[in-house]
Amino acid sequence: MLKKSKLTLMLLVFALSSPVFAEEQDWVKRSNEIAYKILESTAKFAPEFSAQSGVDGYDEAIFDLKDNLVERQLETAENNLKMLNKYLAEEKDSRVKQDIEIMIQSVKDNIEATKINNERVLPYGNVVGLIFAGFNGQLDKQVPFERQQAALVRLKKYTGEAEGFEPLVELAKKRLTERMGENDLIKPYRGEVEQDIQRTPVFIQGLEQVFAATDLTGYEASLKLLQSQLTDYNEWVKANILPNTRESAMLPRELYELQLKNYGVDASPEELMKIGQVAFMNIRFEMMALAPLVAEKYGYKTTDYRAVMELLKDEQIHGEEALMGEYEKVMRELDDIIRKNALISLPNEPARARMASAAETAQQPAAHLDVPRLVGNTGEFPEFIVPKIEQNEDGSWPKNDYAFKAMMWTLSAHEARPGHEMQFTTMLRGGVSTARALFAFNSANVEGWALYAEAISKEYMPLEGQLYSLQARLLRAARIWLDPMLNLGLISPAEAKRVLMEDVGEDDKNAQTEIDRYTFRSPAQATAYYYGYEKLLQLRATTELKLKEKFVQKDFHDFILKQGLLPPDLLAKAVEENFIAPLMD
Repeated sequence: MLKKSKLTLMLLVFALSSPVFAEEQDWVKRSNEIAYKILESTAKFAPEFSAQSGVDGYDEAIFDLKDNLVERQLETAENNLKMLNKYLAEEKDSRVKQDIEIMIQSVKDNIEATKINNERVLPYGNVVGLIFAGFNGQLDKQVPFERQQAALVRLKKYTGEAEGFEPLVELAKKRLTERMGENDLIKPYRGEVEQDIQRTPVFIQGLEQVFAATDLTGYEASLKLLQSQLTDYNEWVKANILPNTRESAMLPRELYELQLKNYGVDASPEELMKIGQVAFMNIRFEMMALAPLVAEKYGYKTTDYRAVMELLKDEQIHGEEALMGEYEKVMRELDDIIRKNALISLPNEPARARMASAAETAQQPAAHLDVPRLVGNTGEFPEFIVPKIEQNEDGSWPKNDYAFKAMMWTLSAHEARPGHEMQFTTMLRGGVSTARALFAFNSANVEGWALYAEAISKEYMPLEGQLYSLQARLLRAARIWLDPMLNLGLISPAEAKRVLMEDVGEDDKNAQTEIDRYTFRSPAQATAYYYGYEKLLQLRATTELKLKEKFVQKDFHDFILKQGLLPPDLLAKAVEENFIAPLMD
């Protein structure tokens, strides 16, 4: 999941590659050259993540937290806007013009978000988490060793040992306190700051593990210094930031609606609540009807869907090797289903999965797809990441929502195939432009596809897999109404958590992670799943009605993914003009 920090402009991009690369068409090459100029111009603000996305020359650079940060970001954005408008006026190719328009809209959205947040919100960001994320990406085993070596330079810049640099934590203190006297700014949420303080030791220890897993040498003294600085900084946050926080996570409506827009959701909170509550009830009815069939298959005495799910969850798989082996088996079976039922075109190579480290899990406690850079990718592959499951102190294993087979079907369909992994692999193999793969990115068009991928796979899953596929859809329907209700103060966190645990079937840990996500980790983002899913269902329904017997779902799905991450209105236009119209002739 992506999140824009209030402290600095980050570029965390879902972007991946395949060993099979498409040759760029001329118009794509021209579009990409323009896109690269935009990426390069903003790379200086968050070079750790710009380097990961493929912008060359920034492997040794670090976050820009110097004076007048926001003013300089806005100046860069305004200059980019002028440049893009100039290109747009001169461009003749309609496809390149559309890409430029996508980039223009992206820059405008960033300008709006930056201005509103600067006017309304007191800056805050998890500096320790950002440093860990930067090194974790730079020192990934798929990154060439010559690029990993730049981490040694970056490390000394963080600590202030490099000439011309002061410790990054000292700059962070200045940026976080320079506007504290402005009483009308919205303060950080206390729960977020407390959680960051609690997790910081895990990130600090994780840095040592990340470096130790490489062949780098000579980093030990500087890393020890950085760890000491970050430990002291965490105490400073506890003493200086924590007392200056707000008790409620609620956002003003203006900021919440801005968040919705940034994630690709063009609907009011009230509209989302209606969509979500109706969907929630319909999906729950489906689960009530399916649960007795699962109970009959397994010989359970109960037919209540909640109780049946709990019994299925009891079949835990313990240990990383056994658990990840089962995930790989399920992914192979899903590939067979996709191939046999002609759902979508498959890559030649298999999808990959691994278990996260403890620090990675602290940073991202939910299952996700870990992806390498988009620009300049030379064959690095994506990985489906399962959160780490630790044994209890007495040697027993906790009951975990990621450790039983019934759930693995829909989770693998979402994160791997035919979901996220297929989505981005197809884009790279098809030579999709950077504008359509990156600048058009939002949660609605990415997560909407992944939820749709679960739906088209569901009928081929075993009954227990189908039940948990519906449970996953129920969770997404719950999100689309609980998230806005929490942020508008229409439901308490405790009541929302009760719904997630008692009606959706989430365990305590995952339910709390959901509440954190809605309230302060990424308000509004969770609504994008079901919203994007509905948009795709609507587009498919329209396409089927027009084409009738000429509709072939494999062709439809291949076409959708080859368009990249076009916004719903542009995607619908592309389907109408380039998929439906040729078949109607």
